[in-house]
Amino acid sequence: MENTVENKVSSSNFIKNIVVEDLKEGHVQEIVTRFPPEPNGYLHIGHAKSICLNFELADEFKGRTNLRFDDTNPVKEDTEYVESIKEDVRWLGFDWDDLRFASDYFEELYNRAVLLIRKGKAYVCDLTAEQIRETRGTLTQPGQDSPYRNRSVEENLDLFARMRAGEFKDGEKVLRAKIDMASPNINFRDPVLYRIAHAHHHRTGDAWCIYPMYDYAHPISDAIEGITHSICTLEFADHRPLYDWTIAECEMADVPKQYEFARLNVTNTVMSKRKLKLLVDEGVVTAWDDPRMPTISGLRRKGYTAEAIRAFCREIGVAKANSTVDERMLEHFIREDLKLKALRTMAVLQPLKVVITNYPEGQTEMLEAENNAENEEMGTRQIPFSREIYIEQDDFMENPPAKYFRLFPGNEVRLKHAYFITCQEVIKDADGNVIELRCTYDPATKSGSGFNARKVKGTIHWVEASQAVPADFRLYEPLITNEAEEEGKPFLECINPNNEQVLKGFVEPNMKGAKGHDKFQFFRHGYFNVDPKDSTDQKLVFNRIVSLKSSFDPSKA
Repeated sequence: MENTVENKVSSSNFIKNIVVEDLKEGHVQEIVTRFPPEPNGYLHIGHAKSICLNFELADEFKGRTNLRFDDTNPVKEDTEYVESIKEDVRWLGFDWDDLRFASDYFEELYNRAVLLIRKGKAYVCDLTAEQIRETRGTLTQPGQDSPYRNRSVEENLDLFARMRAGEFKDGEKVLRAKIDMASPNINFRDPVLYRIAHAHHHRTGDAWCIYPMYDYAHPISDAIEGITHSICTLEFADHRPLYDWTIAECEMADVPKQYEFARLNVTNTVMSKRKLKLLVDEGVVTAWDDPRMPTISGLRRKGYTAEAIRAFCREIGVAKANSTVDERMLEHFIREDLKLKALRTMAVLQPLKVVITNYPEGQTEMLEAENNAENEEMGTRQIPFSREIYIEQDDFMENPPAKYFRLFPGNEVRLKHAYFITCQEVIKDADGNVIELRCTYDPATKSGSGFNARKVKGTIHWVEASQAVPADFRLYEPLITNEAEEEGKPFLECINPNNEQVLKGFVEPNMKGAKGHDKFQFFRHGYFNVDPKDSTDQKLVFNRIVSLKSSFDPSKA
């Protein structure tokens, strides 16, 4: 049975319309896009939207997409991040045409900066970073010229060469573009193009001690690669004039165009690599791929599928205005993807022992159960049943309220795939806690036997005790709360203290050999994923991906 969670026909959006027009008018012959992450952290769900947009746009028009690492800040970058990003892009289902690094172009970037100096369009400035900020001006006040702005071309060429040679300390000098300190666009007020950083680069080692700024390196890298449509998020809209200025003044042969779209924001979700790194560094989570993290690797470990994430990204579309998507929309798509794929089985997360006193001692029978009621192709399985089973603690109440249809003294319920049982006796410990139930069963009520002499309103799940497989179950709530952030609290004070609950219970014996990333639907509990890092042959660990139901309707979002 085919799962149709993914609609692979791309819907129209303003960027796609631009591409169609550019091809129609002959402005470009081939669409070339790029996904350009900085290798200073792991990718999150927001990056997934950009990945899907860039790769799928090029694929639809038989173009090309590069994966390019904008690795211009060695202080924050690491090969760990490079490898994780490559893995995430591939896992999402995409492959790049060329793998590039901004560091591949360091010599070219340097030479173009020299060209700017020769043209009188760049100068070496001795102001500190703080002084540059102080003299930059405001939205209503122009900036102040640097006292070093009118250095001669010869002096600037000499100082820039000495910066590269390592003669100066970090922060002692920078190279700035010479544009307009009175421009209404603050990005034009002599932006910094190069800064000194005596830091080891993950690819170039110690060959360089000056590094280009993002706003300078990015457009030139795009031009070198022949990118036709440089797609970025809205916060870069004010940077577009500088993007165009840099390409023009550096006399690049190819002229890419920048287009901005709304970034993805999701309720109760962190969309900042800086904050995500803080969560890791402060030990709030175990690692970047902790299932509570909104990183792509965290979502993968939690149990999300690439198909669900791609479908989610297509559904939210490409817009020009920022908005926030309800996290339940993402949950909707993983439910839709797994409902026909996941084996439906039983797990008891908080066990309560039940002894069926009239069932023969020492006897075990095998019962048949369907693997997925909505997908007959998944077949059936055999599950053991005997005198002792486990049920959920909250499936029993000694003094239940009205309309409670599960197990209580004297009440009869149906065990899923098995028999009707009736609670006869409650066993408690010295503190009055219920530790065991004594029940009887009706042999005539076996599931599938056609018994219809009487009906029961309650059906509960269970696991046979002697063959039950021990397991840990991790239940998640949002890691942060939007309400706390809106109140202006410091970020680490916005952490939800109930973001993870670990329960110890049992699963059916057919799951004994479950491997990392195997996915199951546990009756009444939701969809779960076998944790690929913490699960062992001796102890299975399940991460709950999502609960079973939600009132959320994506068509009304």
